[in-house]
Amino acid sequence: MYYKFSGFTQRLVGAGASAAYAPQGFKPVVSTESPTLIFATPTKIASEGPSTIEYFGKNRVPELQKFFQKPDGLPVHLKRGLPDKLLYRTTMALTIGGTIYCLIALYMAANPKKMK
Repeated sequence: MYYKFSGFTQRLVGAGASAAYAPQGFKPVVSTESPTLIFATPTKIASEGPSTIEYFGKNRVPELQKFFQKPDGLPVHLKRGLPDKLLYRTTMALTIGGTIYCLIALYMAANPKKMK
């Protein structure tokens, strides 16, 4: 059951779904009719198209899965050699440097210079 506020009796009264969702006689802004299709006819019939899906490049996922799942003891983020090692070490250096900088800033904020 749906309810709406009656302006006459100043109470809730039973109502239908459309009246409950459009109180005080307001009509919904969104139309309930579906819009007309702009491109109603397909541009290509399904039987005219190729039977297989064509890709622009070679699927390299199986090769990469074999490469990254190889049990050689290296973590995944270091398996590609020198570029990965440089990125990893740069990230670690920036992290340690940022931590030291934050600690220095915290120390300076905790011990301000005394005014003479």
